Amino acid sequence: MEQRLAFRPGGKSMVEMVASRIMVRDLCCFGKEVYCDVLVEKIFKKGFGSIPIIDKEKRLIGLVSEYDLLNALEKGMDLRNTLAFEIMTQKVVSIKEDTAIEEVMDLLQARHFIRVPVLDAKGKLVGIVARRDVLGAYVKSGIDAL
Repeated sequence: MEQRLAFRPGGKSMVEMVASRIMVRDLCCFGKEVYCDVLVEKIFKKGFGSIPIIDKEKRLIGLVSEYDLLNALEKGMDLRNTLAFEIMTQKVVSIKEDTAIEEVMDLLQARHFIRVPVLDAKGKLVGIVARRDVLGAYVKSGIDAL
């Protein structure tokens, strides 16, 4: 790990960084009863690739992605009358707040993910880490090479 995350003098090391330090906390998420046309509009207007679906306790219960929405359209579903829970991905891969940046990178690359939800110790959605956030940490840390 030290070799992959070596840093130049004066820079901050990514070795000690964890997901909670780089995650986006201001999230757009919905409950399972939202209609999919609302999700399409948010994805289109805000440039999201997916939207987390949460329960009343803010626990992550699913994710609706562009892929899920396109699948629904291919099946002839009317998104104005289709609820998120009908098409959402339910087995969502997530990380904890204390997941090391190196583990986040490995997950993103191995699974070809663009972003991954971050959960607290109680399973509540607290953020999302995207590839862009990891790259931003790299730039801010002054690292020469990964």
